Amino acid sequence: MKNRVAVIGAGNVGASAALYIAERGLADVTLIDIVEGLPQGKALDILQATPLWHRGGRVEGSNDLGAVAGADVVVMTAGFPRKPGMSRTDLLKANADIVRPAAEAVKRGAPGAYVVVVTNPLDVMAHLFWKVTGFPRARVAGMAGILDSARFRAFLAAELGVSGTDVQAMVLGGHGDSMVPLPRYTTVGGIPITELLPQGRIAEIAQRTRDGGAEIVKLLKTGSAYYAPAMSAVEMVEAILTDQKRLVPCSALLQGEYGMKDLFLGVPVILGARGVEKIVELELSGDELAALRASGKQVIDSIAELAVGV
Repeated sequence: MKNRVAVIGAGNVGASAALYIAERGLADVTLIDIVEGLPQGKALDILQATPLWHRGGRVEGSNDLGAVAGADVVVMTAGFPRKPGMSRTDLLKANADIVRPAAEAVKRGAPGAYVVVVTNPLDVMAHLFWKVTGFPRARVAGMAGILDSARFRAFLAAELGVSGTDVQAMVLGGHGDSMVPLPRYTTVGGIPITELLPQGRIAEIAQRTRDGGAEIVKLLKTGSAYYAPAMSAVEMVEAILTDQKRLVPCSALLQGEYGMKDLFLGVPVILGARGVEKIVELELSGDELAALRASGKQVIDSIAELAVGV
């Protein structure tokens, strides 16, 4: 029996994720959105491309959250981007109002599913999804670290004139300005990046990574990144469905790891058929750990803000 993935949100990120899943032949895909005709139209377009990839499988669209029923993996992408004049609290509340009913639908219809959360503010929305579903922490994770690490890898590859495939990077922390790129754990073909670039240049590239999403928003003027975020989510979906045991950074629920508890934060995990199978605790320097905990504090503050404001 073929796996099935439900993608909630048929905007640019959700539709791109559905496209990549179908292209890789990972699963049948159901694309869900409240806008009438939107998920059906995009699903039909993707379906018509499947013969060209020599892939089979079903791709369908629905306006009903009940269509998550029986999904093996759910990718949560629906949500509002932050608009001019909108405060962080406004964004938190607006997207919580979208995530909460989606999580309730998953709890009812797909009680055994694994969940990949992409909706921003990502770490807080992953926490909300987990709280509403009551799922074990292994079955809910946020997509952030893979995207942030991919941006770091891409910028380093361009700087050095090497293949991005050979660059391995680790970016931890919350998905935002407080993310923590770790040059000590970043290599090119096994060679530490600190041997290939001066510290000042690495710091500049790390800052560009933190600003990676904002840079794209500024260029597009309307809208935000979607190809790389969607691909990052699909990397997680594939790791789960094919039991890859990938060691990747994801937003996972901490219960004492890195000295923090009861929050989702970007940390290295082993991702496989049982979801977040293990959280890997790296030996961090004092400065690195302080930066990670400062990032965690921002997430904790946002969780508290949401609890008060909703």
